[in-house]
Amino acid sequence: MIAWIGLLAIAAPDLPLFQAKTYAGWEVTGTAFRLGSVIDPGLKRRLEIQNSGDEPVISSEIEDDGPIGTLTSPEFVIQRRSVSLRIGGGDYAGQTCVDLLVGGKVVRTATGHRSDYLMTTVWDVSKLKGEKAQIRIVDLHRGDWGHVNVSHIVQTDRPEKPMATTPLYHETLRPQFHFTARYWNDFRLNPVEHQEGWINDLNGLIYYDGEYHMFAQRWATCWLHAVSKDLVHWTELQPAFWEESLGSGVQSGTIVVDYHNTSGLSPDPKTPPMVAFWSRFDNRSQCLCYSLDHGRTWTRYAKNPFMERPERDPKVFWYEPGKHWVMIMYGEGAYHVLTSPNLLDWTDAHHPIPDSFECPDFFELPIDGDASRKKWVLIQGSGKYSVGTFDGFQFKEETPRLACDIGPNFYATQSWANTETGDGRRIQAAWMRGSKFPNMPFSQQVSFPCQLTLHSTPDGLRIHREPIAEIAKLHDGHHDWKNVDLQSGKSLSLTKDGELFHLVAQVEIADGAKLNLNIRGNNVTLTKNELESGDAKGTTTNAVHRVEILIDRGSIETFVNHGELSSTRFALPEGEGIDLSAEGGDVKIQSLTLYRLKSIWPKSPL
Repeated sequence: MIAWIGLLAIAAPDLPLFQAKTYAGWEVTGTAFRLGSVIDPGLKRRLEIQNSGDEPVISSEIEDDGPIGTLTSPEFVIQRRSVSLRIGGGDYAGQTCVDLLVGGKVVRTATGHRSDYLMTTVWDVSKLKGEKAQIRIVDLHRGDWGHVNVSHIVQTDRPEKPMATTPLYHETLRPQFHFTARYWNDFRLNPVEHQEGWINDLNGLIYYDGEYHMFAQRWATCWLHAVSKDLVHWTELQPAFWEESLGSGVQSGTIVVDYHNTSGLSPDPKTPPMVAFWSRFDNRSQCLCYSLDHGRTWTRYAKNPFMERPERDPKVFWYEPGKHWVMIMYGEGAYHVLTSPNLLDWTDAHHPIPDSFECPDFFELPIDGDASRKKWVLIQGSGKYSVGTFDGFQFKEETPRLACDIGPNFYATQSWANTETGDGRRIQAAWMRGSKFPNMPFSQQVSFPCQLTLHSTPDGLRIHREPIAEIAKLHDGHHDWKNVDLQSGKSLSLTKDGELFHLVAQVEIADGAKLNLNIRGNNVTLTKNELESGDAKGTTTNAVHRVEILIDRGSIETFVNHGELSSTRFALPEGEGIDLSAEGGDVKIQSLTLYRLKSIWPKSPL
């Protein structure tokens, strides 16, 4: 205790970077900061600013959210290990933020959290000591939460909270090729304790103009938004849109591109609107937002809710033969089919699909790759699918309801729409519900994208799902084995270390034999006609001959016989290495390749 007190006593004093009532010496552009800082307690209350103490607050909110501009400090020398500040306001990266500039370039940045409770951000600047720097406060966003509030900007060796020492996306347990959310806090739910980087239901997956968009809920308070050119490397953007008022909710839904502007939401026929449909928490108010800039900003429809029905989770798509829009919504245990000429006015087709469950996905697939023969596939939130016909008003099931995936963490699955404007593949991903990463600033993950195909089998039409070919972009060296006879009781070590792998094998498993894979302490077992992964178990129609496994820091995804059977499973490491062993009979490894994989995340993120 004495030593600790002594260290505090000799620690260098803090160096305030702003503590005046005026912006003397700071460069001001625009009008957002023209009235100076806020110090009057009455004005702080009117602006709902909290946690600033008696200190002045740099604010662009005094004249509401309309004004824009920047405020840049004089140059200073970095002399402490960290820069600490308190920030509130909008969460628009690059638009409502505080930047640390070195040589005119942004080297650290922070945003608010759609709250005016000022939360502490700490930047580790120990490697920048001696550099000349500036603080730049930015408000370039008009409209909802288009402001920033900042106080207590100091250089310090004793920050108010511990510094984040691990770069973003490279935390200890962060999956390295499965999408997880960055640290977007939502302080409206609790102004003191943050909500971690949470993901739940996937929403509105769509391909548009060379870009794949992924949206997902965060506790139904907003839709997260990420984009990719290849379905492998993702960039998370600011949340697309938030609930209209606290507690109103932004639940699951879908996005379409209104190429013919049937809705009239675009003033320019050359710019088709992206239209997002979603339900409020009351499970009856159906709302929409639209974007005219490839999903970067969204406008709420002025007449929300555009429809009142006791249902939720709208799935919307264009039905080309009938030249009309179709919406499928879940309510009272059934999916209800509605139609519209313009996305705004809807008519019930009165052909409900009974015994249904949440978050529908609905699309056509060619049979055995033959584009002249297609069937419709309906997938429920539980992952169960059925195949049948659809005439624009009524779906007639022709198969039993079967599992897309037998894994315990496969839920609220959706597929990318509008891919007919690209390469035409139907690509699916799912919320890996139950993926909890202890002591990490994020929670949950998204399964690796898989291509869906429809096949004729002796049992009828069946979906196959297997990883998209783009997984090869992450290959980073490999080892091969060929013609290995693995006798009962014998084992084969594939690797003793490593975290990220793609395993592809051709095998022949004798009657009564088991092929056991020990993957970092987690077991996957194959027999001649069965896959067992953790507690999940499923059978194949054909003898198991091909197995493909994706291994990340928090998951094991197994695919048998080109996706005839798959298992999506959350699995943290419980050991090291990968080993194979045979039990109860012999197993022939005709070929096996173990690829090491690269991370999808940048090596030196901000």
